[in-house]
Amino acid sequence: MTLVSEKAVRVRGRLPEEPEIPSHVPPALVMEPLDWEDTNSLIDPFSITERVIEELPPIFYSPRPRPGTCGAPWILTRYDDIRRAYENGEYYSNRDSAAFHRLLGETFLLIPGNIDQPKHSKYRLFLNPRFSPRAMAQMEGAILESISHLIDDFIEKGHCDAAYDFGRVYPVVVFLDFMGFPRSMLDEFLSWAYAILHSYGDIERIQWGMGSAIRYLRNYIPDLRDKPEDNTLGSYIVHGKIDGVPLTEDEIMGMMTFLWLGGLDTVAATTSLMLRRLALQPDLQQRLRDNPDLINPAVEEFLRTQPLVSSGRLVIKDHEICGQLVKAGDSVLCANNVGNFDPQIFESPRTFAPERANNRHFTFGGGPHLCLGIHLARLELRTALREFLRRVPFFKLAPGVACDAMPGLIAAPHVPILWDAR
Repeated sequence: MTLVSEKAVRVRGRLPEEPEIPSHVPPALVMEPLDWEDTNSLIDPFSITERVIEELPPIFYSPRPRPGTCGAPWILTRYDDIRRAYENGEYYSNRDSAAFHRLLGETFLLIPGNIDQPKHSKYRLFLNPRFSPRAMAQMEGAILESISHLIDDFIEKGHCDAAYDFGRVYPVVVFLDFMGFPRSMLDEFLSWAYAILHSYGDIERIQWGMGSAIRYLRNYIPDLRDKPEDNTLGSYIVHGKIDGVPLTEDEIMGMMTFLWLGGLDTVAATTSLMLRRLALQPDLQQRLRDNPDLINPAVEEFLRTQPLVSSGRLVIKDHEICGQLVKAGDSVLCANNVGNFDPQIFESPRTFAPERANNRHFTFGGGPHLCLGIHLARLELRTALREFLRRVPFFKLAPGVACDAMPGLIAAPHVPILWDAR
């Protein structure tokens, strides 16, 4: 792992002009671990973050701004520091988190993602009934149907791309139906989301993806207004009231855009990485086949060891972290891809242990902004893994085919696997 100071910062393979470093940032803490998010071919693609926690201080300053955030961040890598950032609304705000729409000059807030307490609670109370465990249980049949149809398409062939043919499709179909979007939009939605989340600083491409999504949503909202009897989440939002007052146009756009951003990528990427690891680790695959009761806790361990998103927070009050002053206006990045492996919290953190107890990881974030769709994501992943192992015979990676992965949202775009179709 190569570390660089503010004098030489690599950004996607090039050296930018020397960045401006705030005066309260010690030069010794300005560093960028150049390979901690790199594509690799390891069974556990996240294992490259191990040296971050072994060799770097618990807090350091990255001079590379990330699009959709409030600027170059302090990086938090230890579990307890990340937990405090997620839970402490006195020192941290969420209002600039994942604000890609700001790149277009849009001023609405993502709801509830960009909303702090106490307003955050009223929006969660409005949305929570649609995401409750009881509501999700009613979707299990539709989730299973979507998964079964996809498996039907390739089961007799003896091969498939587990990412492209399966992982990227079933959760998006479920999301489209849940929100009330037409299934015909699947490919376009995926292309827009990919441009937003995987363009790595290509502002024009991010703007294209975000602009396309916002235009679609604004044009689709009037269609939902004409369907007050529709039981989809989209119609519920468009016709929604809080304390008897109808939602404003900005509130509707804020909710629709937030849910659109969150509903297309994470379960798909997690599924692809999950099946990739099972193809590369045959003993683990066989263990889950032999012990179906381990599937639910195994999904939780897949989630812990595959934290796709690291969340940002805006500092709103001066304070110290591990003896280092951070000031109002700074931003912090909660490095879940490191904190989920903190040896002070998780015994043998790099070992995949389906039976792990008290698996309190940060893959769904934490604090008041714990992922709204946590119950849906778990249900989708458990159903997908259980049904895939039940119906698809023992599978392995296709020989001679590259199957690289990245410890982030790109995950594993292609997972070519094969099995004995007889």
